[in-house]
Amino acid sequence: MNIGLTGGIASGKSTVSAMLVSRGAILIDADRIAREVVEPGSPALTKIAERFGQAVIQADGTLDRKRLGELIFADSAARKDLEGLLHPSIRALMRERMETFEKLYPDKLVVVDVPLLYESGLQTMFSQIMVVYVPREVQLDRLVKRSGLTPEQAENRLEAQMSIELKKEQADYVIDNQGTLEETQQLVREFWVGKGLT
Repeated sequence: MNIGLTGGIASGKSTVSAMLVSRGAILIDADRIAREVVEPGSPALTKIAERFGQAVIQADGTLDRKRLGELIFADSAARKDLEGLLHPSIRALMRERMETFEKLYPDKLVVVDVPLLYESGLQTMFSQIMVVYVPREVQLDRLVKRSGLTPEQAENRLEAQMSIELKKEQADYVIDNQGTLEETQQLVREFWVGKGLT
């Protein structure tokens, strides 16, 4: 059994995924896979350098994520180009790991944390979708405090994603993460018990 876990930037997906893992779920993190596919020497990193220039490659041969982020969050066409370069490799690896874990551990819940799940049209990959929700103003506040971004930069990042309200409407499960950790933990517990997981 699997679920796709998503939400908005700074909504608390990592917190919720950790809570699910602590109950016995297996986590596949799309962000971690995205880092794997751009390791030095990878075909994806070569394509990124060809499209965005050597300025996005650091002296040690690794991707300069901050520099690339500045380019893509300011330019929707550049962001689409990057997605076109990375998404096929990320999806293939995600699907491969999901299938492996579901075969090896048929009784466990496989949770796939995908920040841009809806934006990438990946809904059909999962049995059900869980959205970690906080209102937009909470997202903005957390993003500015957490990342040291200006309010304008934080707005740009939110604008690059589908509205959190739309994600909430389309979800099979919503974990409202604007309260205390204990309240979030209780919602995760209710989900777990409701699914008949032990």
